[in-house]
Amino acid sequence: MKIKRTKNLHPSKDISCTLGDELKGKRVILCVSGSVAAYKAIDFARLLMRHGADVFAVISKSTSLLLNPNFLKWATGNEVVAKLTGNMEHIALGDFEMSDLVVVYPCTANTLGKFACGIDDTPITSILTVSLGSKIPIFIAPAMHEAMYHNPFVVNNLETIRQNGVSIIESSMIEGKAKIATPENALSQILNFFAQSDNKILSNKRILVTSGSTIEFIDPVRVISNLSSGKMGQALVNGALEQGAQVTHISGNSLLKPLTNRNLKNIQVTTSEDMYEQVTSELSSKKYDIAIMAAAISDFKMNQVNKKKIRSRGHNKLTIDLFPTKKIINYIKLVDKNIFLVGFTAYHDVSNSFLISRANEKLKESSSDIIIANDVGRKCSTIGSDYNEVFIISKNKPVVHLPPERKDLIAKKIYEIIVSYLK
Repeated sequence: MKIKRTKNLHPSKDISCTLGDELKGKRVILCVSGSVAAYKAIDFARLLMRHGADVFAVISKSTSLLLNPNFLKWATGNEVVAKLTGNMEHIALGDFEMSDLVVVYPCTANTLGKFACGIDDTPITSILTVSLGSKIPIFIAPAMHEAMYHNPFVVNNLETIRQNGVSIIESSMIEGKAKIATPENALSQILNFFAQSDNKILSNKRILVTSGSTIEFIDPVRVISNLSSGKMGQALVNGALEQGAQVTHISGNSLLKPLTNRNLKNIQVTTSEDMYEQVTSELSSKKYDIAIMAAAISDFKMNQVNKKKIRSRGHNKLTIDLFPTKKIINYIKLVDKNIFLVGFTAYHDVSNSFLISRANEKLKESSSDIIIANDVGRKCSTIGSDYNEVFIISKNKPVVHLPPERKDLIAKKIYEIIVSYLK
């Protein structure tokens, strides 16, 4: 087959897309750490290119003792980053939207440990630090002796980066070594990752979710609040992450353990005013596609909080004056009129018609795109339950009833409905 060469391109790039175009247009950073398996990175780079990727190699000082940088320049057709200079190579490659993927192939226990601890004293670890912060997908392919692979600190480091959304290309235990995955196996995982990402309904969407309850202080030790568990909000956060979204989770009071994910930003708040400030700050400083207001905001608060604890002795009764809090949802469209706004409303032991009627009122009042209503007085959707039953009310569309089901499944269906409305 005669290859048509593109003018001004390095001759090594002639192989681009000769085996497929799944990675066409993708910019891949290939970090090669100082393992004896580094020589395999040459074949891996070429394989990525044969499927369309534009590959940029990054090495450390120890790598250059094992592998001549010119081999990687020949393999990729691009300059190799062997040290960081005033050109800020780690930013040029790893900053927001500068690349599509980072692969450490091979990854030594040393590089893994530095990455997990946030140490960036080599070009590779600097690239990793920036790329993790800028949400570029990262794949790690460990290579080391088996005893090192089973070291509890190494095991913990692998788990730490996994919890932050980094994918592990598993090693094979052969001859007492955790041998690096073959280039073909590593490629297969990467192609599968991009295929799945392309099919996720919320890919490239930025979503803000509020959850839990807020509290309002009476004095330093007494508060007004509600019994919201935060489970529905957390199910919505999980569902958005699973479908490829970038999520900001603003959480009030909840007994649930915070989620961790490289595509998730957690913000903890206490009072309704805290919630209002964080929500409006996020929406005014960043562009969001969807806002889901699932938090149970306290409806009333003290006009002035007592600075000292109110003594219980000497009081036959205590009278306090309460004032309405801000309806945060009513401010969202004032900050961003184009955002797709989802509100929640809950009642206790009411009829379907009453629930739908009140949801319609909130829909108009808040200028929401949809309101999700539920009755926490029903056996299937009590506060703290893992199940829910909801009615979805929107403008000019029939009411959608989602019968009792696990909250994670309810969340999935809610996103399917949101995406259908966005289309």
